[in-house]
Amino acid sequence: MTNGRIAQVELGTGGPLVGVQGLGCMGMSEFYGDTDEAAARSTLDAALASGVTLFDTADIYGRGRNEEFLAPFVAAHRDEIVLATKFAIERTDDPQYRGIRNDRGYVRKSVEDSLRRLGVEYIDLYYMHRRDPAVPLAESVGAMAELVAEGKVRHLGLSEVTGAELREAHAVHPIAALQSEWSLFSRDVEISAVAAAAELGVALVPYSPLGRGFLTGAFTDAGTDLSVGDFRAFQPRFTGDNAKANAALLEPVREIAAAHGASPAQVALAWVHQRAQVHAGLTVVPIPGTRKRERLAENLGAVALTLGGEELARLEPIAAAVAGDRYPDMSSTSAAREA
Repeated sequence: MTNGRIAQVELGTGGPLVGVQGLGCMGMSEFYGDTDEAAARSTLDAALASGVTLFDTADIYGRGRNEEFLAPFVAAHRDEIVLATKFAIERTDDPQYRGIRNDRGYVRKSVEDSLRRLGVEYIDLYYMHRRDPAVPLAESVGAMAELVAEGKVRHLGLSEVTGAELREAHAVHPIAALQSEWSLFSRDVEISAVAAAAELGVALVPYSPLGRGFLTGAFTDAGTDLSVGDFRAFQPRFTGDNAKANAALLEPVREIAAAHGASPAQVALAWVHQRAQVHAGLTVVPIPGTRKRERLAENLGAVALTLGGEELARLEPIAAAVAGDRYPDMSSTSAAREA
């Protein structure tokens, strides 16, 4: 960090310059219990002041409320930030329903709705949030490319796709970023997508780099550690015996953190940042989410933390030992479509 601000990096070949760590904004509107909106807005301001410029949302978060929540911040700092949002996961009045839509008509309707909620004329980075294999990528990415040609979108991204799908999409229109789950607990993105991203000059934007908070070391038993309205109570890795088994895996993380005078969260984030060194040619910009300024400061501290070879070796086996899937239903993730 220089003068209290993190460095910048190009988000994919020809992509925008962004801070080396972004901010996931999902939890400011849903999924993690009640939010203090004033505190969340203060966190947005503190992030920008620290050099964070990539702010990530999606139309599904709060069924549009997260985009609306961000709109005043975006309006006040439009030329200073890189705004990312997503389409493809469809919600209805049924709280349990999650559909996936990649067809051209849905792409075009979704971008207009997001532009309206965000109060902007263009979106810097527009992701396809999930892939529907029944819709050809040429149709989906082709429709997204039309938005670029029309000036409604600056750069394109994909989320939770395989390496083969990334290559196919990139042949239709350049893809700036791939957003997929990547952490000490979740490494299936390495099956094929990481290598493809490095080869194509596509940046990797890891979401949930702290394992939805598990890698902070704060959870030992989901039944007592999670508040009402927290979606993690229904995630396999936070459930019952899985939670207890996974908590035990964090011992090397805690020991390495203590040796550096750091927190477990900082070690976990430093590991993600150092994937750019492990995979030649890859740019990695994680987007840990938080609603609190103190957590933001802690997360940004990971940028200056370097883990040694022996420490990385101690952390290597963790993912293979994790109990439980990432989601109760893994069918819409890239892992479900790997050959």
